[in-house]
Amino acid sequence: MEVKNRYVTVKNQLERDAEPKESDFEFKNTTISLALSDDGEVIVQNLYVSIDPYQINRMKKQSSSHKAIKSSSALSPGQVIDAYGVGRVVASTNSKFEKHDLVAGFLGWEEYSLIQGEFKLSFLRKLETSTDLPLSHQVGVLGLSGLTAYGGFYNVGRPKKGDKVFVSAASGSVGNLVGQYAKLSGCYVVGSAGNKQKVEMLKDKLGFDDAFNYKDESDLTSTLQRLQFLSISSLSLNFKTSNECPCFELVSDRVVACGAVSEYAYETNRASPNMIDVIYRRLSIQGFITPDYMKDYAEFASITSDYIRSAKLHVLEDISIGLESIPSVCRNPSW
Repeated sequence: MEVKNRYVTVKNQLERDAEPKESDFEFKNTTISLALSDDGEVIVQNLYVSIDPYQINRMKKQSSSHKAIKSSSALSPGQVIDAYGVGRVVASTNSKFEKHDLVAGFLGWEEYSLIQGEFKLSFLRKLETSTDLPLSHQVGVLGLSGLTAYGGFYNVGRPKKGDKVFVSAASGSVGNLVGQYAKLSGCYVVGSAGNKQKVEMLKDKLGFDDAFNYKDESDLTSTLQRLQFLSISSLSLNFKTSNECPCFELVSDRVVACGAVSEYAYETNRASPNMIDVIYRRLSIQGFITPDYMKDYAEFASITSDYIRSAKLHVLEDISIGLESIPSVCRNPSW
């Protein structure tokens, strides 16, 4: 038996300093046999897939990060674009998974995904069907975005009660959770976002102590000082703009870097700190990637689920329907 499979692929790789256009994507059709011939394979019918900024970096013709790790490799025209997602098993020769199981892992921007090979199988996990939380949470707040925020903030940021924390790109899928974890840890938190509505959301809904529109601020250091940031204990960065680097002169301890939204499409908009500030302020700057903390997933999911159930943590989701929506979402992202 076969199933028809439609998927999204890259039609044109991105040149340097170019944002993706809808015309850079195309849809292709193929078939997948449900009669698996190799042991250990799984076929999943995809229900939710994540659309993340790092995918734009993979669409570029050239990036120094393409050879860093497997999940950052370049996307070739015609190739299925893998992405974190949730789905239902429709065929399996893997003893860990049975037909009808709900699973989460690296699937793809497609209707069905064939999961094979050590890398993808190592990330595939079975979901409990008795959970009271929406299945979509497994892609975002309980998926890679949530684990990125949790692992980076607690393992790299090492928060202490009373710390002053600045979060850039604070309305994004990672930043909003970093800010909420920081508040739950007793920190004073300020975030930056790109419009008035997002700024108000950070303060009114998510409980940030303060927030500002970075597009309205020409001097970030002065802005943060105005918001009681004479000294920043922890700086969590998903660089939205290169203008965010000058605030390093306020940092007294550590910088956690988990993304570079401003550079995924525009490499010339490179964010780089003043190294004299780094040296004389004895700063620790540490980057990380989400797979570093997959070992902590059970702890993260348990704690975060309890926060959600007790309404201590608010969930933000932006759900689009159908594969056809993916190119337009990438062209007009909310991150």
